[in-house]
Amino acid sequence: MTYSGGMSQTKSKSKAKPKTIVDQLRQAIRGSGLTHYRIGKDAGIRPDMIDRFMSGERDLRLATAAKVARVLKLELREIGG
Repeated sequence: MTYSGGMSQTKSKSKAKPKTIVDQLRQAIRGSGLTHYRIGKDAGIRPDMIDRFMSGERDLRLATAAKVARVLKLELREIGG
């Protein structure tokens, strides 16, 4: 999975709100088929951090999000790059 910035172009006149990195990371966690426990352990962070992030109780620091992204085999790249 690759973060593309969520800036998809639509032909409708309404402007869809682009997905944020947070939205995309939550979606990737949900779609991974891995438990929050497994993701946390593989990322070297407390699994409850994943639980609280997913429930919206807390945000992740960028360094922590990078660890989770590594476990999920995600990358951040420039759109069209």
